[in-house]
Amino acid sequence: MPEKILIVDDDVDTLRLVGIMLQRQGYQIAAAANGQQGLAKALEEKPDLILLDVMMPDMDGYEVTRRLRADPATAKIPILMFTAKSQLDDKVTGFQSGADDYLTKPTHPSELQAHIKALFARGPSQPKAVPERHGHVTGVLSARGGLGVSAIAVNLAVGLFTRSQSQVALAEMTPGKGTLGLDLGLPNQKALVSLLRGNPSEVTRERVKKALISHISGVSLLLASENPADLSLVANVLQYEALVRQLAAFASFSVLDMGSTLLPFVQKTLPLCDEVVVVVEGVPNTIVHTQTLIGALIGMGMKPDRIIAALNLRVRSDTQLPVGVVQEKLGHPISVTVTPAAELFTQATRMQTAAILCQPEGATARQFRLLADLIIQNEATV
Repeated sequence: MPEKILIVDDDVDTLRLVGIMLQRQGYQIAAAANGQQGLAKALEEKPDLILLDVMMPDMDGYEVTRRLRADPATAKIPILMFTAKSQLDDKVTGFQSGADDYLTKPTHPSELQAHIKALFARGPSQPKAVPERHGHVTGVLSARGGLGVSAIAVNLAVGLFTRSQSQVALAEMTPGKGTLGLDLGLPNQKALVSLLRGNPSEVTRERVKKALISHISGVSLLLASENPADLSLVANVLQYEALVRQLAAFASFSVLDMGSTLLPFVQKTLPLCDEVVVVVEGVPNTIVHTQTLIGALIGMGMKPDRIIAALNLRVRSDTQLPVGVVQEKLGHPISVTVTPAAELFTQATRMQTAAILCQPEGATARQFRLLADLIIQNEATV
């Protein structure tokens, strides 16, 4: 497969002429007419090399380079600055911002080709200023709504914090369907909406860190809005991908409240998850739906041993099937069972905290600690 080169330049003639020349050399070409487009294209196209102009109206090449190097998804892409700025200070600034090579316009095509070949021969860039870090990411999902996904997610996140004493982030991922903000006394949250409405390149680590809210439980929260009109943002899959990558770079453990069904953003971010907790209840129709969901997850490349089935028995009812029967019908092991504790969860909402903290020595807290320990064990084997 030919190497892909992204050309970022506001000069249309340069885009056209250089693009044609490189295509004739057998390279695949992508183009962007300004810095913001270049950042978005870098995330979308994942080029093997970026040919970058410096003098652009919205954002100069130095700033584009700094942002590319700050994002783990683009940090290693080789960058060749190709510009009319020929002063020594300009070149120094280019290299300081993270460029791998610097070439001044105009230049002979053979010289440009030689620089490109040299960068490909050198391999991916290894920027020292951006240390690689990938925290453990867990998605929480159900086949349909109303199964207690948010309750499982928040108590799992708090359990991970109490067991690991490390940085834990909990992200409510479905805008327009926010419930945790109301439950925790933090309504009218706009941070997730703001991140999803912006350009993917604007979903930087610094912006994500600023969007997180510190909770008394020790967990950092990214909360969804309650405005149903915001639900359309679930189609902004590139922003979601950037968000999850930045959370993973920031927190040791990230828990994603993915809601129900395989929405577009769920399908895009599942490959970034180390495992998925699938919430099910002991009702025949729900078991059938969950069995189908698990099959779909496996079809998307998720390993069966990284799909954790959590049986949430939300209410005491004769219609709830026993654990053994649920497991047999589901065709997948049940790793944890949350027994009915309606009064406890009501108390947690009243106290604006997680149920696991209301009765730390109770059965429900033990069940969530068991789930947290399972995630921690998985993290050690990734």
